[in-house]
Amino acid sequence: VTGVQTCALPILIIAAAGAVVYALVRGLIAFANMEPGDVDADGITASHKKQNEMMFARVKYQAIAIILVVILLAVAGGQS
Repeated sequence: VTGVQTCALPILIIAAAGAVVYALVRGLIAFANMEPGDVDADGITASHKKQNEMMFARVKYQAIAIILVVILLAVAGGQS
């Protein structure tokens, strides 16, 4: 593993963490803008759908960040 690859991992971790924060903020905005009258044919509000989308996105980005941290720790442990 080269130094460039080792330097890229923290950048990718920061990007994944940024994506987590973005998804969290978007979910909170959807929660704050909830309008009970905005209901689809199934009786689900548009903001509720957006909240669920952002929750799943946040979980996905958190998993990616954790996997990258594990890879970084494995690479760092292998260099010692």
